[in-house]
Amino acid sequence: MMLIAGCSSAGTTGSTSSEEASVGPATGTASSSPSSSSSAEIARSQATTAYLGMWQDMASAAKTSDWNAPNLARYATGDALSAISRGMYADHLNGLVTKGEPKNSPKVNSVTPATDPTTAVISDCGDSTHWLKYRKDNGKLADDKPGGRQAITAEVKKLNGRWKVTRFAVEGVGSC
Repeated sequence: MMLIAGCSSAGTTGSTSSEEASVGPATGTASSSPSSSSSAEIARSQATTAYLGMWQDMASAAKTSDWNAPNLARYATGDALSAISRGMYADHLNGLVTKGEPKNSPKVNSVTPATDPTTAVISDCGDSTHWLKYRKDNGKLADDKPGGRQAITAEVKKLNGRWKVTRFAVEGVGSC
């Protein structure tokens, strides 16, 4: 989370849409058909797995600021993958690495369409308290700004049979 939040001066990354900005209660799960409900629950589970996988792969690559790590594309694509790679590359150029692990608590707010969903919107209050940037040359903390809880919104899509995060936005520390 600190990795991505540091990519822009506003502390956000990826792109947000009106759908992401106005995330409402979960939709697409209520149905009179058991198969619709089951496909929505499967979609929620698989989208959550992709979202958490993106953060795990990012944390792994951030240990060396490897913007070309092949695993980065396993659960991220499009704007999300671009934002992650740009952030890692900037850290590499600035001699920074990220130590520790982010903590995530995702909640799927919606899946669409209701039958055979292909898009999920996830909200999270991620915690970067123990996932901080350090100077590669001397191992010292890069700045005196501690990590903390940050609101995250993500769009996860089923593309070619695989769920991947297509975009996400990370708000500033203290936003949740």
